[in-house]
Amino acid sequence: MKALVLTEIEKMEVQDIKEPKPLPKEVKIQMKYVGICGTDKHLYQGLPGSATATPPIVLGHENSGIVVEAGHLVDSLKVGDRVTIDPNIPCLHCRYCHEGRIHLCENLEAAGVTRNGGMEEFVTVPERCVYKIPDTLSYKAAAMTEPVSCVVHGFQELEIKQHYKTLVIGDGFVGQLFISLLKARNVGEIYVSGHNEKKIPLLKEIGADVVFDPEKEQLNETFDVIIECVGRPNTQEQAIQMAARGGQILMFGVGDPKTEIQVNAYDIYFKELIIKGAFINPHVMEDAISILDHQVINVEKLITHELTLEEVEAVLSGENQEKITKAVVKISE
Repeated sequence: MKALVLTEIEKMEVQDIKEPKPLPKEVKIQMKYVGICGTDKHLYQGLPGSATATPPIVLGHENSGIVVEAGHLVDSLKVGDRVTIDPNIPCLHCRYCHEGRIHLCENLEAAGVTRNGGMEEFVTVPERCVYKIPDTLSYKAAAMTEPVSCVVHGFQELEIKQHYKTLVIGDGFVGQLFISLLKARNVGEIYVSGHNEKKIPLLKEIGADVVFDPEKEQLNETFDVIIECVGRPNTQEQAIQMAARGGQILMFGVGDPKTEIQVNAYDIYFKELIIKGAFINPHVMEDAISILDHQVINVEKLITHELTLEEVEAVLSGENQEKITKAVVKISE
């Protein structure tokens, strides 16, 4: 079968590899679409995602497809089921799994990170990681279930009230998902910090009230909720600085593991700030599927490019400098 293999750090090859065979509690899925995520770029560069990817490996953790084979102990899925995949595979026996905090699993594996993912024609995953999708949800949209589920988990980490003034830092795909969900919650004022003027009409269409470029204008505003979606020191520090008294800051953007930021400890104390992270997507895949199916987020509007496997490396390496907000790869019809 055809697969895009990360053969070494910063090198990928389209190869013909052996089709996988599902274990007794696994299913084999014919891939339809796979999303390209910022985490894939980190893995391509040798940085960790939810775990460390060791070449040779097939990336792709945002997936949709159809079940074509089921292990003999599988009882909740059958051949022909339309599905999406939670790529994260907790061990279920460590301390954190026993406490229900499966996303903090000490032995976490993930499709597209520690085992082959969706950038291939067929993939095998444990039955417990596979979710049926309704016929009304397209495969293209369903491939976005994983990133939407991560955003839903981020929301669960916050207390959001309708009268709160909110700031989303970052005008990319993840920022757009947060804006869409904030709008669906009828939050009063949604500000967005970004740098691309061409995105302003879309940002306002999906719910932004004010869009500004922090390099061109300094707002004399503070915010009750700030969602940082970039993962860079300057934007992370900006998030803390712009928080109002009692403010909540969600550090959602994935930064370099070696990056450090400077914070004013007195501000955290005096303003009684709450600073949280949100790691992957525990227990929210069903919610994400419902959000997509009911078009609470019109996710296909936010997908800017559809690629082939042969075009992926140019995107991850930065060779293709065309502005891509969100790309998916079509694997099969």
